[in-house]
Amino acid sequence: MFQSLIKKIIRSLAFKYGKFSSLYRKICHPNGKEYADYLKLHGNFYSIGENCTILTSNVFTDPDYVRIGNNVHFSTCSIIGHDGSIAMLNKAYNVKLDAVGKIDIRDNVFIGFNVVILPNVTIGPNAIVGAGAVVTKDVKEGEIVGGIPAKKIGNISDLVTKLQEETNNLPWAYLIKSREGGYDPKIEPLLRQMRINYFYSSDDCE
Repeated sequence: MFQSLIKKIIRSLAFKYGKFSSLYRKICHPNGKEYADYLKLHGNFYSIGENCTILTSNVFTDPDYVRIGNNVHFSTCSIIGHDGSIAMLNKAYNVKLDAVGKIDIRDNVFIGFNVVILPNVTIGPNAIVGAGAVVTKDVKEGEIVGGIPAKKIGNISDLVTKLQEETNNLPWAYLIKSREGGYDPKIEPLLRQMRINYFYSSDDCE
């Protein structure tokens, strides 16, 4: 009871005043949707759209230059808006350089685990960046990219068609179709058990 009250107070102060950010993340453990809403208010981004999820483990070095559209979802990744070598180069070569750029992520984009996005990049709309990719140039509308540096490996439209066919053939397809949104706690235990039984029903281990 007391712990729940403390979390409520910290969350309220964080959202209202933008204070105690570290404590808010540590104590309240916000999910991706809640944390995106918090960053929309207090993260100093150029803008963040609706229906986004951002994990607390994400790194944004220069949020001022980052624009995030609607329905954008981040796994743990790094969004780097500047070239960190500049300070060294300025000192070593007695120059005064600047290397900062915008990162513009349009509507309906998914950024996979351990992705690194470098400055002066536009992604999407309707795009996926695969896990581990390093994005050094624009990702066009409808593209799936992966690799180092990231290159086109597929199209969103083809992926949707493929996944629709695969989903329709799953034993638990009826549960997926009955879901309310992306996660439904009422059916999740049954869905999890059906998947486990399906994945390990063979005698491969014998």
